[in-house]
Amino acid sequence: MVMSPAVRQSDNATTARSTFAKSSLSLPKSPLFGTDGIRGQVGDLLDAPLALQVGFWAGQVLRDNYGTGSIVLGQDSRNSSSMLAMALSAGLTAAGLEVWDLGLCPTPCVAYLTHASEAIGGVMVSASHNPPGDNGIKFFGADGAKLSGDLQKRVEAGIRGQLDPLTSEAWGHHYSRSELVNRYLNALQTPLNGDLDFRGMRIVLDLAWGAACDVAPKAFRALDADVVCLHDRPDGDRINVNCGSTHLEALQAAVLERHADLGFAFDGDADRVLAVDGRGRSIDGDYILYLWGQHLRQTGQLPENSIVSTVMANLGFEKAWERQGGKLVRTPVGDRYVHAEMQRTGATLGGEQSGHVICSHYGVSGDGLMTALHLAALVKRRQNPLSDLVDGSFQTYPQLLRNVRVEDRELRLNWQHCAPLQAAIEHAKTAMGDLGRVLVRASGTEPVIRVMVEAAHAELADRWADRLVLAVRQHLVG
Repeated sequence: MVMSPAVRQSDNATTARSTFAKSSLSLPKSPLFGTDGIRGQVGDLLDAPLALQVGFWAGQVLRDNYGTGSIVLGQDSRNSSSMLAMALSAGLTAAGLEVWDLGLCPTPCVAYLTHASEAIGGVMVSASHNPPGDNGIKFFGADGAKLSGDLQKRVEAGIRGQLDPLTSEAWGHHYSRSELVNRYLNALQTPLNGDLDFRGMRIVLDLAWGAACDVAPKAFRALDADVVCLHDRPDGDRINVNCGSTHLEALQAAVLERHADLGFAFDGDADRVLAVDGRGRSIDGDYILYLWGQHLRQTGQLPENSIVSTVMANLGFEKAWERQGGKLVRTPVGDRYVHAEMQRTGATLGGEQSGHVICSHYGVSGDGLMTALHLAALVKRRQNPLSDLVDGSFQTYPQLLRNVRVEDRELRLNWQHCAPLQAAIEHAKTAMGDLGRVLVRASGTEPVIRVMVEAAHAELADRWADRLVLAVRQHLVG
């Protein structure tokens, strides 16, 4: 019997899709998804075969949860990003979904366009602030928020061969849609247009050779700022290297040299930003949240005077905000935890010390460019230098954050089971008492254990940070 073309296509599609349920990938025992998607060194954990599987099974889960539709796809400037993006697109289209490929763009651009369109999900290829050899895959649901933990577990179950693929008679299609990035830019500028401009302000932007290279200068120049750019070409070999939000030295020097009003440093995918005031001082997310929170409170846009931050937020920030009648709600580290708590409590402002800031009045995710525009607008409205606003806010407690590289993934992710290290942590907490606090955790984005010690006195923080770093090296590194 001769089959019709439609029947042959359906049978071929079913046969092809069934192969995804028989993956022979060598996967680690520990979960693939961390605090910010899947992240690792390219060629080690991350490669094209894995990205193909991730795309296919994410497509299956998103289809099952939201129905058939489009997926918004973006990437940063890493050399490996195009390879991973194409593999993801192949998997998504194999799952029967349409892919809108934005090309180079910030992560919050993907989140915004997913939320503002009929798309059922979004995916960004980026390792954020990590070095060039790393990369990552992060997903967004139809609402533009990071994909929930439950849905991530379902995607991983499919990759591990624990789910059956959905049936479908059609393949998806891949479309280049870089023009959609302008919709994101317009959405950023609209709340400020007609309200004020940045005429007379000189602003330095460190673009980290990454995803903000095109959009950030456009946004500030559209509001008449005098813009000076650093590291302003997409460069996969140099993204985040001695620049951007993790290395402020070049920005600090440029702000002083060019007599700028302020500066902003983005990370590789522009979902976070740190500022530098006119005196060359770094201004982290705690100060940004405090100043923006003050503005929203004064304009009646901050429910219950509540700000959501993480366990990393400085005690000085918390105590100063409480003195003003405010409330600081802490979550685990990770902007998806901040966003979840904001949704649960109805808070409109939240973020992290590292520069992820979410303001639900203007966006659905942490957005470095949105944050930079609104902080510059706040400075313009107050008619005071950023340095004066910071000096009038709060004093931070000495806080030391040290990273210990632990290459063994299983050991790193199961560090809580190391009895000698737990004993060292408890000893530090007991010894400091009310004068300090300790936070030890495995990074969800880098192969490191992070040790944070905060204390009323710098000497106390330094002493216990040294001891805890030594304990991590002795018991997890060898």
